[in-house]
Amino acid sequence: MNLRRAIPYFCPLALLAACTKEQGSDVGAGGGTGTSESTGSTSAVSGTSAGTGGTGGSDGSGGGDGSSEVPLPEPEEVPVLENVAFYDGYAATVDEPIPDGVIRHNNSLVATRLTDELLAKVQTALKIRVVVGALCDNYDRLGSVNLALVPKGAQTYDPGEVDRIEVARFVTPFMDMNRQPTTVPYEWEASNLVPILRDADLLADHDVWFELSIFGVPYAANDEVAGCAGRNDTQLGSLLLYTDSTQEAQDFSVLLPLAIGEDLNNYAMGASDKIGTTRKTVRFALPADTQNAQLVLITSNHGANQGGEEYVRREHYAYVDGKLALQYKPGRASCEPFRKYNTQSNGIYGLSPRSDEEWQSFSNWCPGDVIDTRIVPWGAASAGMHEFVIDVPDATFVGGEGNFPFSLYVQAR
Repeated sequence: MNLRRAIPYFCPLALLAACTKEQGSDVGAGGGTGTSESTGSTSAVSGTSAGTGGTGGSDGSGGGDGSSEVPLPEPEEVPVLENVAFYDGYAATVDEPIPDGVIRHNNSLVATRLTDELLAKVQTALKIRVVVGALCDNYDRLGSVNLALVPKGAQTYDPGEVDRIEVARFVTPFMDMNRQPTTVPYEWEASNLVPILRDADLLADHDVWFELSIFGVPYAANDEVAGCAGRNDTQLGSLLLYTDSTQEAQDFSVLLPLAIGEDLNNYAMGASDKIGTTRKTVRFALPADTQNAQLVLITSNHGANQGGEEYVRREHYAYVDGKLALQYKPGRASCEPFRKYNTQSNGIYGLSPRSDEEWQSFSNWCPGDVIDTRIVPWGAASAGMHEFVIDVPDATFVGGEGNFPFSLYVQAR
């Protein structure tokens, strides 16, 4: 696989000559506050939408044509991280025990290397599963799963110094650890990762590490949740891979990481093409002509202040080389399926169910739900410079608060 360390340009077209290269950094800020009407969804919903990606001609009917006598391998669910504790995201990194083979970058980010044995289990289709367990954070927070490509044999790494892509994002529910259910499941379709995890050339030089990030703050739970006084552990997190051979493997041979958790808002310098707009331009180079390419995009709207961006659904527009490639408006038809996971009293769910119309009037996501991973179709493209634009023209960011963290990478063949 042709992996390019693509530090992209973020700049308006009119200022290209004056632009400088910027490298993205993670954001771990939680989704809500005590008055937040944040929203989200769980494993009942697949977290991939808006496209199927490259499949090498697969019709989705299975890994073979039915004539082969070789049986398909049995599906497998493989644990990657199991019941790892997360801690106060604002505090100094703790020195608490952590499972063998897992490293703690900070209180809200852990990682583990995929062994050769685990990589060998990856078949042609893949799903990512996360289970979050309640500890001493009883509010809705932001979490993510990232894939890091680390120099072969390294025992640890600096996340800011290696190529990383965000492959899944989610929002935790309001949870009281003393009330059932104490766990919430999430699931995403992630078969587009199979070409990365099975690429011999890439794996010859890199180890693949999976990262799990769950931001948490224990301060409210210290007073409000029985058994949490004086504690700073916030959640438990588990990460699993489910793999089978129900479809042909997707065919991509180029990977361009472009952004991970980049700020997108209209009030901070560098968070958009210019102050006052919620439009961000990313320029990047394809190393060669491609038969088929796609961009993988994750965005979510945050801002829990009165009239904040969590509460107003906005049209999002994604352009590739000046052409509209994807238009979407975040938000579920209803957040009621996730009510059962929100065991801590909160201002979002209230005492009685909301109608679909009520949910759609304000919720961009539901506490306890996945954030969609969106496939932006592109198709054939030539070698050289190209441009991606994400634009949310109606966003207002009342009081200069809120953010739309976005992540982006390109796959091509």
